[in-house]
Amino acid sequence: MAIRREVSPLELFYDLVFVFAVSQLSHHLVEHLSWRGAAQTLVLLIAVCGTWAYTTFEATLLDIRRSSTRWSVVVAMGLGLFMNAAIARAFEDSAWLFVVPLLLILLILIVVSLIRAPDPVMRGHSQRVLVWMAVYIPLWLVGAAADPGARLWWWGAAALIDMTGTWLGHPVPGHVLRSANIAFDAGHMLERMRLFIIILLGETVLTVGGAISDVHVDVATIVASVGVFVALVCLWAAYFGGGEDVVHSYVTTTSDPIRAARWGINVTYGVLAGLVAVAVGSELVIAHPLGHGSATLALLLFGGTILYLTFQAWFYRVTTHRAWGQRIAACFACAAAGVAALWLPPLASVALLDAILITLVLVLTRVHQRLAGELRPAAEAS
Repeated sequence: MAIRREVSPLELFYDLVFVFAVSQLSHHLVEHLSWRGAAQTLVLLIAVCGTWAYTTFEATLLDIRRSSTRWSVVVAMGLGLFMNAAIARAFEDSAWLFVVPLLLILLILIVVSLIRAPDPVMRGHSQRVLVWMAVYIPLWLVGAAADPGARLWWWGAAALIDMTGTWLGHPVPGHVLRSANIAFDAGHMLERMRLFIIILLGETVLTVGGAISDVHVDVATIVASVGVFVALVCLWAAYFGGGEDVVHSYVTTTSDPIRAARWGINVTYGVLAGLVAVAVGSELVIAHPLGHGSATLALLLFGGTILYLTFQAWFYRVTTHRAWGQRIAACFACAAAGVAALWLPPLASVALLDAILITLVLVLTRVHQRLAGELRPAAEAS
C-alpha cells in the first residue's frame, strides 16, 4: 500500500474550478426544462465529471508533489475554467470553446501518464486509455462542427463511450486492468472525492440561496427554503454521518486500492447528476411553493435524490456488502413520493422528501457506527 499523503492546496484549488460547473449545469437545465435539455445537461455533466476524475486519478497516481504533475494540474485547471464557462452555450455558439479545452486536458494528461507511469501495468493501462480516446475524441470534434440539432447525438455517443470506458477500466480485447496489489494511495483519492462531494453540496446550497434571493419572500417561501435546506443537510448526513469512516476502513484493508478508487469515481458521476437535479428542483419549489405538482418537479426533486442514494448504495454493496439496503429502501420511498408529488403542491413534496431523508439519516447513523466498529480492528491491524 502507498503511504498516505494529505490533500494539497493545489488539488483543492483545482476542485473550485470544476465545482463552478455545478452552477453552470444547473443553470443550463433550468433554462432548458425538457427531455432534450436534460440529455444535453447529462452529456455536459459526463464530460465535466470525467475530466475532473481523470485529472484527480492521475494526480494521485503520479504524485502531486512532483513538479510535472503539479504543472499538468495547473494547465488542466486553466483549460477547465474556459470549458466550464462555455457550458451554458455549448449547444449554441460556444461548442469549440467547450470541446477544445476538454480534449486538450485529456491529451495532456495521457501524455504525462505515458511518460511518468510508475510501473508497466499502469503504463499499459494508459495505452489502453489512449485507444478509447482515439474512438471518442473524433466524435467530440464532429459534434462541435455539426449544427446544434445534430450535436447532441455526436456528443452523446462520445460521452457514452467515455463513461463506459471509465466504468469498465478501459479494457481492450485480450487486455484488462489487473490492479490488485499495485501501490496506490486510494485513501488520498477517496479523500479527494470526499472533499469534492462536500464542495458540490456547498455549491448546491449557493444555488438554492440564489433562488431565495430572486423571489419575493413570504411565509410559504421561507417554509419551502427551510425544507430544501433540511433535505440538503440530510443528503450530506447520508454519507458523512459516519459513512466516511466505513469507507476509510475498507480502503485500508483492501488488496486492490485502484479498484476501490475506480468504484469511487463511478459513484461521483451519480452524485453530481443527483445534486444538479435536486438543485434545479429546489429552485422550482422556492419559486412556486404553493403551485401545482408536476412530473418535472417530481423527477428533479425525487429522481435526483434517487440517483444520489442509488450510486451510494451500489458503492457500499460492492465494497462493504452492508449499509446499502437502507438506501435502496429510501429510493423506493422516494419513488412512491414522486408519484404522489404529481398532485401535491411543491411545499408538500418537500415535506415528504424531508420525512424520508430524516428517517434514512437516523437509520444510517446507527448502521454506520456499528459497521465502522466491526471494520476498525481489521483496519488497525493492517
